[in-house]
Amino acid sequence: MDPAKRARVEDWLEYADDLGLGPYFRDRSMPEVAAAAAAATPNASPSAPAAVKKSASAPARPAPPAVAPPKSPIIPPVAAPSLFEVAERVEGDTLEKIRQDLGECTRCRLHKARTHIVFGVGNAKAQLVFVGEGPGHDEDVQGEPFVGRAGKLLTQMIEAMGLCRQDVYICNVVKCRPPENRLPEKDEIAMCSPFLVRQLAAIQPKVICCLGACAAQTLLATNQGISRFRGEWFDYRGAKLIATYHPAYLLRNPNAKSEVWKDLQKVMAVLGLQSKKR
Repeated sequence: MDPAKRARVEDWLEYADDLGLGPYFRDRSMPEVAAAAAAATPNASPSAPAAVKKSASAPARPAPPAVAPPKSPIIPPVAAPSLFEVAERVEGDTLEKIRQDLGECTRCRLHKARTHIVFGVGNAKAQLVFVGEGPGHDEDVQGEPFVGRAGKLLTQMIEAMGLCRQDVYICNVVKCRPPENRLPEKDEIAMCSPFLVRQLAAIQPKVICCLGACAAQTLLATNQGISRFRGEWFDYRGAKLIATYHPAYLLRNPNAKSEVWKDLQKVMAVLGLQSKKR
């Protein structure tokens, strides 16, 4: 194998071993392989073909069947949990520890233009968690999720359910603002979403409400549009998950507010909440 390619393969295998996903193979040196092949081949003197001359009248003997050298035993990979499952099983995990582990994150390109990391806010033991896609301008400046126009609308939605922001927990898939408020890209989500998974595992909510397609697609591991599953219940690691439209979408499409209210009423029914009387 080309030395450069071999070095890359070794680096990847070492990385996999650090994650506890190996071993993938058994490294057998050439002398070991040669010895194994010799042991499997019938004994014969190396000079025998030269010392014994066949007579012209002697019938030709059929050549012995070729014996292939024994194959190296295939060692199955050690059963290991997925990266998400590993993140979820952190013993004694808390929101404070998750925030410490996140640190001043530079894992993806989003850190280059951020003002603040927007981790999450609310009740650490909330029965209801709202998950958005990522911080906007106001959130980036203040370091708190959903504080701009869409955040004010979310606060009104929460209060209409008979709750206040301090009763729930609010967070996003990514913790840094995407440029121009674009959707987070796949590699950015891959780097940041394990921290979201840990947040949800630490809180252990009864209901998770995904605001918009990005949050729902991330947690449900699907590429389907939100219109295909909005308002439907799903199981997410013991919690009930429902997706509805993002408040920012409602600012552009006020007619969809009635559909979102129907979704929130389903959440209220599960949590046993009474709508706020006006």
